[in-house]
Amino acid sequence: MKPYVFITRRMPAAIVEMIERECEVSMWEEEETPVPDEILAREIKRADGIFCNVSDTITKEMIDGAERLTIIATMAVGYNNIDIEAAAARGIQIAHTPGVLTETTADLTFALLMAAARRLPEGMEAIKNDEWGAWAPFFLTGQDIHHSRLGIIGMGRIGEAVARRGKGFSMEVVYHNRSRKHEAEEAIGVRYQELDELLETSDFVCLTAPYTNETHHLMNAEAFKKMKDSAIFVNTSRGSTVDEKALFTALKNGEIRGAGLDVFEQEPISSSHPLLSLPNVTLLPHIGSASEKTRWRMAEMTANHVLQGIRGEALDHPVKE
Repeated sequence: MKPYVFITRRMPAAIVEMIERECEVSMWEEEETPVPDEILAREIKRADGIFCNVSDTITKEMIDGAERLTIIATMAVGYNNIDIEAAAARGIQIAHTPGVLTETTADLTFALLMAAARRLPEGMEAIKNDEWGAWAPFFLTGQDIHHSRLGIIGMGRIGEAVARRGKGFSMEVVYHNRSRKHEAEEAIGVRYQELDELLETSDFVCLTAPYTNETHHLMNAEAFKKMKDSAIFVNTSRGSTVDEKALFTALKNGEIRGAGLDVFEQEPISSSHPLLSLPNVTLLPHIGSASEKTRWRMAEMTANHVLQGIRGEALDHPVKE
């Protein structure tokens, strides 16, 4: 009897066929709608392997109900949607996809920075609403990016990639991380700062830190008050690293100039989300890694992780408790 694998979102046929060579496979056929919790729990109960993604919440109760599960492979870098402790207690391995999406997510991070700085969404709305009249000296003036100061919170792979892009724009780049990154300082030419100093002195603040208990609402009302009133905040980490109510207040009251966000506390957001009522925020639907090439590589890596786990082989990219 072949091992059984459940895929939680529709994948290209070639990815499914990779797993089908060795396993029985079933798949939630919806591309945009997450698998309901009751179906996910039922599949986890009988599966040997789970191919999931960032929108699937895999709880302790689901894991404790598993009868044969050996591997949970997520098509994402983050894994806070999976109860890692419960999986470890049952000897179930977890795999994720670091590295492969670094450059693509850094591209998107810098695109948000540039769009917010130069007020690109506002410019598009001005055209749509027939508000573009004669040339005016200060119409839609934004912030210079070149020769400004970029502060990066979280100097992992993506943070370093964003720093390299900043240096390419002649920016002064500073960073804060839970530990100093001396190699990055030397290789990229960045400088370490304590968090308060970074917030107080940066023209742009990019948050690329992973979500942990320590980073929950790291950017809160106090943090935004420390930023320059001309500063722009960008988040491509996880939504729960930011207190969205505090961000809304900071943007509305002019405590900071603008923001660019790809992630939110609860996803997807609706068209009635308060942040959408503000002109000085650029919002995207969590597309940081969404290039065709990168998403394909992520899916392929996740399929390989499923097979490695079922075979009992070492995982290329394991998550450890």
